[in-house]
Amino acid sequence: MKRIMIAAPKSGSGKTIITCGLLACLKSRDLRVRAYKCGPDYIDPMFHRRVIGIPGGNLDTFFSEPDEIRRQIAESDSDYAVIEGVMGIYDGIAGASGKGSCYDVAGVTGTPVILVMDVKGMGTTMIPVIKGILGDDKDCLIRGIVLNRISPGYLEQIRPLVDDALREISETRSKSVVLLGGIPNMKEMKLESRHLGLMMPDEIEDLTTQVEAARNLIEENLDTDVMLEIMCQAEDTGDWHLTGVNTGGRDLSPSYPGRLLTIAVARDEAFCFYYEENLRMLESCGIRVREFSPLHDALLPEEADGILLGGGYPELHAEALSANKSMRDSVREAIEDGMPCLAECGGFMYLLDGIEDKDGTRLSMCGVIGGTSSDTGKLGRFGYITVSGSGAADSLLSGLSVKGHEFHYFDSDNNGSDAVAVKPGSGKSWECIHADSNCIMGFPHLWYPSCPELVFRFRDSMMAYRESRMTEGGE
Repeated sequence: MKRIMIAAPKSGSGKTIITCGLLACLKSRDLRVRAYKCGPDYIDPMFHRRVIGIPGGNLDTFFSEPDEIRRQIAESDSDYAVIEGVMGIYDGIAGASGKGSCYDVAGVTGTPVILVMDVKGMGTTMIPVIKGILGDDKDCLIRGIVLNRISPGYLEQIRPLVDDALREISETRSKSVVLLGGIPNMKEMKLESRHLGLMMPDEIEDLTTQVEAARNLIEENLDTDVMLEIMCQAEDTGDWHLTGVNTGGRDLSPSYPGRLLTIAVARDEAFCFYYEENLRMLESCGIRVREFSPLHDALLPEEADGILLGGGYPELHAEALSANKSMRDSVREAIEDGMPCLAECGGFMYLLDGIEDKDGTRLSMCGVIGGTSSDTGKLGRFGYITVSGSGAADSLLSGLSVKGHEFHYFDSDNNGSDAVAVKPGSGKSWECIHADSNCIMGFPHLWYPSCPELVFRFRDSMMAYRESRMTEGGE
C-alpha cells in the first residue's frame, strides 16, 4: 500500500481538513484509498469516512504491538492510504515519551511523513522551527513540508529561504525533504470543536463544501505529483513477515446452532464512538453487528443476544433519551433478564439512574446502575490506561488486563470497583467499572484486540444467554 502520514508540530495545525482534502484528491483520481488515525480518536475517522465512504481505522502503538499495526495495513484491499497524526509529531504517552506518538506509528509502519506547519503570524522564524523538528527526525521519515495559512505573496517571498534550508538539511540525511507548497488562510475552512474534540461531521452543514474547497486548494497550491511519489516510498508491506493473532488457542469463528449470534450496537447522534477494529473483532468471532438507535427506536432489536453501548454525547441528547421510555425499559429489562452488555463512557452514563443537565435537573436514564452523572467542568482521568479485573471470580474481567483510555468531562457518583485502571508512566491508579459474568459497564473505552480472551468470554456469555432463551421458549 502506498501511503503517507499527515503530521504537525501541534494540535490545531489543520491536519484533519488537509487530510480530508487529500483523501478527496485521491478519490477524484479513482484511486482506491483508505484512511487511518493515530491514537485513540473516534471523531477524525468519522470525517475520513464521510469523504471516502468507507470506515477508517486507528493505529496506536500503546494499544497494539507493531505486528498488529502492520497487519492492519497489510490486510487492507486499498492501494493508497492517508494516515492522520495526533497532537504534535513527537508527542507520546503522557506527553513525556515518544511511545504512542504518530512518529512512533510512522516508524513502525515505514510510512513517510508530510509535516503541516501552521505559520500564520510567523515570519522567518519558521525556518529554525522546521530545522529543529527535522533535527529530531532520526529515521528520516519526514519527506515533505506544507506551510499552512500563509499568503501567496509571502510564500513567494520566503520560499527560496525555506528551499535553501531544506537542501542544506537534506545533504546530511539519507532521504531528502522538500517544500510541497503553502495553503492560504481561508476563514471559511475551519472545523469547529467542542470539549471532546471536533464537532461531528453531521453537525457541520457545509462540510462537503469545505472538503471540496480543501481539495481544490491542495490541487492548486501543493505539488501533488511529488506527494504521490513520496507515498510510493513507503516500506513495502510484502517485506513484512507477520505472525498470527494470539488467540490463546481459541477458535475465532466457531459454528453455532441456528442463526449467528447478534449484538445490538447503539449508533445514532448520541452514541457513535466505536473503534472499527473492535467491531471487526466481534464479527471475526462469529457475532453479527445489528445497529439500533436509543434515541429513535422504540425497542431493542428482537434478535439481540447482547448489547454494545459505545461512547458519544448522551449529555447533549439527555432530554430525548429520557423521553424514549420504551427504549430505556427495553434495555433495562433485557439486562436484568441476563442479556450480556458492554457499555463504555456515554453508554455507561445511559445505564445510570440519570444524567444531570447544566441546570441541575436530573433526567431519567435506564436505571440499570444506581447513580447519576454530571458535568465536572474539567477533563477527568484523561489518557491511556490498562484495566485489570479485581472483582468476583466469575466476572468477565477476572484475571484479565485490557488496554484502553478515558476521555470525559462528565463523571458519576458510582463508577464501580470491579477493576483497577493504571496509567502508564505515572502508575496512577483508580477503581472503575461494574462487571459481572454478563456485563462490563464503566467509563473506560476498551481496545478489544489487546485482550482477545475478553471477546471470547463475552461471546460465550451471549451463547449461554441464547441457549437459556431457547430453553425457556421451548425451541
